Amino acid sequence: MNKTVIECNGIAAGYVKGLNILQGVDLIVDEKEIVSIIGPNGAGKSTLLKAIMGIINISGGRFFINGVEKTNTPTHQIVSEGVGYVPQVENVFPSLTIEENLEIGSWSVKGNIKQTISKLYDDFPMLKERHKDKAGNLSGGQRQILALARALVTSPSILLLDEPSAGLSPVAIKEVFEIVKEINSRGVAILLVEQNATRALNFSDRGYVLDQGRNAYQGKGQELLDDPRVIDLYLGKL
Repeated sequence: MNKTVIECNGIAAGYVKGLNILQGVDLIVDEKEIVSIIGPNGAGKSTLLKAIMGIINISGGRFFINGVEKTNTPTHQIVSEGVGYVPQVENVFPSLTIEENLEIGSWSVKGNIKQTISKLYDDFPMLKERHKDKAGNLSGGQRQILALARALVTSPSILLLDEPSAGLSPVAIKEVFEIVKEINSRGVAILLVEQNATRALNFSDRGYVLDQGRNAYQGKGQELLDDPRVIDLYLGKL
């Protein structure tokens, strides 16, 4: 039986005190799983990732990492617990080089940072070839690869990805998802927010459908793809 890496019990959270976007969300991600979160715009998908990362305050419910409660733990401590995060926007520093971006991502790493970055260069040859280039000169897909690599500097046990395909070409989307699949094959669990619901569910072991800040449906990826309720209410819209 796989160990649960992240567990959310009745999470309520929002950006304004007294006005919650999340209205009591439950979610579990086990080790080595790929779990997707889908739902209409405004459902609270990205908000849930930010609540997990300690970027916004959890006003209700409880949050656990590896069975230990971490509700409202500061972000830097969440990272040190083995959680990586790639936000949808502003996920690289465009004025810095690729190498400088990776070095910033390694601020909490103990040990040989150069060796860690060298290993990432082996995994991502494009980054090695262009390590002195400014991140702002990269294409959208290349930036996303850099953002993934920077999140991997800390050797996380789970990666939280917020809309990794947003704004990318079909070719870049295919490459990014292949890389995410490879990362998962190495034992890193993935929690994925994705607007392309069909792609996300096809890609995932399990999925959660959020609507108006609450759990609407959950199940295996293929089960949700085949569920007439999900098709009528969500897949058609998305």
